[in-house]
Amino acid sequence: MRIAYFDCVGGASGDMLLGALIEAGASLDVVRSAIARLRLPDCELHTERVMKGALSALQATVKTPRKEVPRHYTDLAAIVASADLPDRIKSKTSAMLRRVAEVEADIHGEAIESVHLHELGGDDTLIDIVGVLLALADLKVERVCVSSLPLACGWTQSQHGALPLPAPATLALLKDVPVRYVEQVEAELVTPTGAVLLTSLADQYGGFPPMTLRATGVGAGRRDLPFPNVVRVLIGESESDGLSIETLTLLETNVDDLNPQVYEYVLGRLLEAGALDVTLTPMHMKKNRPATALGVLAPSDRAAVLTGIILAETTTLGVRRQTIERVSMPRSIEMVDTPYGSIRVKVARWGDVERAVPEYEDCRRAAEQRHVPLIAVMDAARSAWK
Repeated sequence: MRIAYFDCVGGASGDMLLGALIEAGASLDVVRSAIARLRLPDCELHTERVMKGALSALQATVKTPRKEVPRHYTDLAAIVASADLPDRIKSKTSAMLRRVAEVEADIHGEAIESVHLHELGGDDTLIDIVGVLLALADLKVERVCVSSLPLACGWTQSQHGALPLPAPATLALLKDVPVRYVEQVEAELVTPTGAVLLTSLADQYGGFPPMTLRATGVGAGRRDLPFPNVVRVLIGESESDGLSIETLTLLETNVDDLNPQVYEYVLGRLLEAGALDVTLTPMHMKKNRPATALGVLAPSDRAAVLTGIILAETTTLGVRRQTIERVSMPRSIEMVDTPYGSIRVKVARWGDVERAVPEYEDCRRAAEQRHVPLIAVMDAARSAWK
């Protein structure tokens, strides 16, 4: 499996991501084709080598007509719909643009169809998004991992006037994403375009994923800062023979004095807060006291929140933490039609192995609504998938 890891050491923007991917080996001609595919006349994409601090980096520049009419989301969606692009890239681009429009509409209290996107509605935003998607496809990237994102305070000028940094749109797009505060500067380190790209593409946040390194690229930003204003991309391959390898956090604690009725509530809160799995194991502690071992498997960026829930909702005084790797079969969600309605099915494929498991909540809901046995709905979902 080919992996791209974005190390956002000095920020993230659309042109920084483009520069990094091109330097890592993505075809410049393929990336430039975004302009023709989107049918955007008078636009150009240039690259040049620059120095950012002590680092050499590739700077990508998208040049557009000087005067652009502010667009609505529907204008951008129409451009993408008529573009000469693969359906998968069209779908991803449309989803990102809609996220941006929903965020802007919420910030300004307008309907999504009527909100002006101003800076985010320009040709350069479209070219950045489609260019990054084309570059990842050209590099044959199957999984994207992203570091925590650096944020700083300050002010920026927009067509709405002065806005505090981080920009409101950026903050909204980074909900549930690990960030870190940079004290040395007052500057926009992560742009809304960079935020929507990374958060829409990321399969995992955190440190370097295990892989065999094949190529690297450094993309330059436009600011001169006390540190290099760059984003690095590391392209590699996992030694998993098609299996997915994730770096996760395992939280564990032993509890011997909690009312057993409380565990159901604790389990629910942990899953709602982002835990991937929660286990309860009966055990005996010193002096032969019966106890329960609570185990929580979670993405690294959710570990702190989940630790807080364990400490607040149980009687334990401490939680053990360790970083582990999970190897799993690639999986996807597919929708099937059954006599009881549409049911989602989780499908795992690896080599000659293929397994399908109907989503429990969908089956339970259908069984309750149709007044039929749950096992009948689950059997129907499996048969429909086959």
